[in-house]
Amino acid sequence: MQTHQPKEDKIADTLDISPIVKEKKEVTVVEPPKDDQSQRDLDYSRENLYHLVERGRDALEGILDLAQQSQSPRAYEVAGQLIKTVTDTNRDLIDLQKKAKDLFKDDNVDPKTINNNLFVGNTSELTKLLGGTARDVPSGKKKL
Repeated sequence: MQTHQPKEDKIADTLDISPIVKEKKEVTVVEPPKDDQSQRDLDYSRENLYHLVERGRDALEGILDLAQQSQSPRAYEVAGQLIKTVTDTNRDLIDLQKKAKDLFKDDNVDPKTINNNLFVGNTSELTKLLGGTARDVPSGKKKL
């Protein structure tokens, strides 16, 4: 079993200086306080929209029955407006959900994909990895 001893820094010894040792700093993660008021407002808004959709559906059933019995064009017009209102309320409910995701999303989430590549090895291994041999690489010397 080998023990790792610090390597001698020949350059620092030659220059008669001591090498700078960087200290690792600990990073503490501080959780942001949860905004209970925003969550309560979101829940209240969602509950109101659910209630409005249910009331709209009940009213729509009643107005459609009335329109069929009376055959009044005005009753059908009101039914059409009510259908549009219920549809818009459903759309508002979906928009509220999207805004809630944006409001409560965690900005400190690490990315899922990391595309950093690092080669550790010598030049001979790199040349082999790239599909050649060390003899294929020009030496950089020109013959005169």
